[in-house]
Amino acid sequence: MRTALSFLGFLLAASLSAAAPARPNLIHVMADDLGWGETGYNGHPQLHTPVLDELARTALRLDRFYAASPVCSPTRASVMTGRHANRSGAFAPNWSTRPEEITVARILRDAGYRTGHFGKWHLGAVKTESPLNPGRMGFDEFLSHDNFFEMDPPLSRNGAPPQVLKGESSAVVVDAAIDFLRRVRAEREKKPFFLVVWFGSPHGPYSGLPEDIARYAAHPKPEMRARFAEITAMDRAIGTLRAALRELGVADDTLLWFNSDNGSPIASEADSFSGGWRGRKGEVYEGGLRVPGLVEWPAVITSPRHSAVPVVTSDFLPTVLDLAGVKHPAPSRPLDGLSLRHLLVGGTMTERPSPIGFWRYASQGENKHGRWLPEDISRGTTPTTKQANILFQNYKHPDAKTADFGGSAAWTDNRYKLLTGESRRDQRGARTELFDLLADPKETTDIAAAHPEIVRRMTAELLAWQRSVERSLSGADY
Repeated sequence: MRTALSFLGFLLAASLSAAAPARPNLIHVMADDLGWGETGYNGHPQLHTPVLDELARTALRLDRFYAASPVCSPTRASVMTGRHANRSGAFAPNWSTRPEEITVARILRDAGYRTGHFGKWHLGAVKTESPLNPGRMGFDEFLSHDNFFEMDPPLSRNGAPPQVLKGESSAVVVDAAIDFLRRVRAEREKKPFFLVVWFGSPHGPYSGLPEDIARYAAHPKPEMRARFAEITAMDRAIGTLRAALRELGVADDTLLWFNSDNGSPIASEADSFSGGWRGRKGEVYEGGLRVPGLVEWPAVITSPRHSAVPVVTSDFLPTVLDLAGVKHPAPSRPLDGLSLRHLLVGGTMTERPSPIGFWRYASQGENKHGRWLPEDISRGTTPTTKQANILFQNYKHPDAKTADFGGSAAWTDNRYKLLTGESRRDQRGARTELFDLLADPKETTDIAAAHPEIVRRMTAELLAWQRSVERSLSGADY
């Protein structure tokens, strides 16, 4: 009987997926501050997101997809490096990664891929002299912004002084990305491509096209009408990108991965429709970390699927390197992500083999050892509506902590989630919480007192991981 069931499982997996093509084209698309519930397919009662809804119906929907951080810059670092951002000191928004980090773009470019970045960068200054601009970090071409952007965005092309490009911001960056793809496909050598499109939407302050805002005229709050308009425009731009892939004849062999960088910043459940997750942007509860995640790959994911396996943004690098048959040039360097080949190809991955660590670092006092890069190199050039020029932070950290790590952290496996740190202090000092995410996904009931053995085990695993992160932060990996 067991043999028969195994054979039936094999047949089912084969019917859902086809063999992965060698060296597929790769696209990573990321929203800025889009909450889990801010899509039609996750049940938002007002938002119009037909493209994302179609992907959720026809491709692979990842129902337990996590941003590596509840804020933006660290999550972006995790996508690029496969590592938790604390390893490189990218603790929070406007904290940069370090030039010694090895990005997926650099690895793929060295392996023969054509690489392009379009939109938000937020891992360091994008200007020419910055060692952290997208070009120096592995992209052949880029049209990028130091942080978020709105209508008529000021963007830097390949490190040059920024120029204002008129139009709705998501459409602007997608049009530039499509132009890059057309030129890549016109080249004599048809190299595979790695394309990154990181939108500035729906990060506040909110703005949108009049016709998109008008769609939400029934909402009583003008700022929410504009936020929803940004989401709808971003959704439309993703549709434009997918249409271009079909026109260029590369859609089938292109893996398109979409996610948000953190949970929604909107406090009101009635506005954000977060799905009832506890917490929001900036917190290591589910509302700050669980975000929309979708993967389309027509040649391989041939029938619609959805998965409850925990997935995190750090998985992107090891997954695409595995699929492209490319080795990491520093195999001894710790990675926090893992390859999802068996989830994408065949659908046979039903559990995550190792937990996911989250950690909002206590960065106070980090400046005592001096900057990793000087201020003039670290200052951005592309203004936002809130700040003329960003000064990116990153400080030397010569002494790795081995205890008393501070901040707030979480350790999540297939079932349980342990939370500990400063954000949960009471009269008794630092408190630890434990939740059963299968029985209680909204984190309403702390079961730590009832399961001390699970708390001890997961605490030991979390502390071991934090010590590893601290070793990396001290520069040991370089």
